[in-house]
Amino acid sequence: MTNQVIVRVTGPGTNQFLQGQFSQHLDEVVTGHSPRAAASNPKGRAYCLTRLVRAGDDVLMTLDSGLADTILKQLRKYLMLFRGTSADLLESGRVYGILGTDGTSLAADGLEQPGDTRAVENGYLVRVEPTADGTQRFELWQTQDGNNTLKPEHEIPLADWLASEIEAGVPSLTDTTLESYVPQMLNWHRLGGVHFKKGCYTGQEIIARMHFLGQLKKSLYRLSIDNSETAPKPGTRILSGERAVGDVVNAIRYTDGHVELLAVIRHDAASGDLSIEDSGAILNPRPLPYSVPEREDQASPDT
Repeated sequence: MTNQVIVRVTGPGTNQFLQGQFSQHLDEVVTGHSPRAAASNPKGRAYCLTRLVRAGDDVLMTLDSGLADTILKQLRKYLMLFRGTSADLLESGRVYGILGTDGTSLAADGLEQPGDTRAVENGYLVRVEPTADGTQRFELWQTQDGNNTLKPEHEIPLADWLASEIEAGVPSLTDTTLESYVPQMLNWHRLGGVHFKKGCYTGQEIIARMHFLGQLKKSLYRLSIDNSETAPKPGTRILSGERAVGDVVNAIRYTDGHVELLAVIRHDAASGDLSIEDSGAILNPRPLPYSVPEREDQASPDT
């Protein structure tokens, strides 16, 4: 996964710093369990979507390689308050995405739920969310140089992994969509990435208000286009008739012209006829591998 880098947060203020900036409770980031988390600006808009892995007294996280400098610059505004604590790229760090269980069956034994983690040779193996068709997926975080026997011999294109992320309903941010969405709009709470009882952190007031007052009016949907010459870019508007009702978050085009995408769309428009602005391409609804009860106005349990 050449689009990912690993950052190590280390020092006496590691937990306190991360607790004040991320939507996940650091009490949940323990050996064997690595939950997702988001960092947001004071208006509750996410600029970082990641996963937190406990590595002794340190915490590891992955960042998009193209956004890492921007994200770290933002985080370091707060990090400077914690003397002796740092957040730096792990130069030897590598992330591998694994589809299926070939070569990982022994190490994956006991990793039953997304976020379950095991220390392995030169790093960590993390079970992540399956695709809508049930394909099992893992991430291998290699933190030290050297061979890793869990790395499959058969390498597939990065685009295949990105397609599996869309099929699993896992969004990623780009420079276009940075600070565009409250985490719940990206279904991040449904991926275990928001802890609503942890207390204060940057953006928490907006995020909590949206949850407890039932103000989530749009969220992440999976859709497809039967045939298109290109995949719509992140930020491209989605229309219902002539009215803009959402935006593309991530999209990928297969060699046969089929396009799969994730988009944030208003709940009151999602069941209607939708199209891509400019191209006019018709969007077809596709299932997510998890439920989003807010769309049916059901009460959402605290997490």
